Amino acid sequence: MKRTLRRARDGSFQLRLTDDERDLVANLASQLRELLVSEEPDGVERLYPPAYANDPERDSEYRAMVHDELLEKRLASVDIVERTAAAKSLTEEEVTAWMGAINDLRLVLGTRLDVSEDQDPIPLDDPRAPAFAVYQYLTHLLAEIVYALSRD
Repeated sequence: MKRTLRRARDGSFQLRLTDDERDLVANLASQLRELLVSEEPDGVERLYPPAYANDPERDSEYRAMVHDELLEKRLASVDIVERTAAAKSLTEEEVTAWMGAINDLRLVLGTRLDVSEDQDPIPLDDPRAPAFAVYQYLTHLLAEIVYALSRD
């Protein structure tokens, strides 16, 4: 089986994506950036879950303390994905950034699609089918990243 991402002998990671896949990832990263910096919380709630679900005051304090740092890290990961989408080789730091951004994209898209573990397959004629296909692709790509990082 040909892996999407493979660690090379020199410690770098060889990224094997088609041009269409690279364009998709770069486009999705750009959309994630727009969503992260927008004032609209629609779709990002899974990225910032409550720390104190039963204590709104403590949760508000927690959010005030960590939100900007989390946002900064997410935007840095998006920067790296956008900058390296066309690259054939990535460093471990870049692959880790890809992992974070791809996971964030999955969370946002999964929330919007209301994905659940016990969900029936989506028929191809369902208007949401293309979005589910992207979600499945992101799931595959994330699994490839995790696999590659776990190998020596």
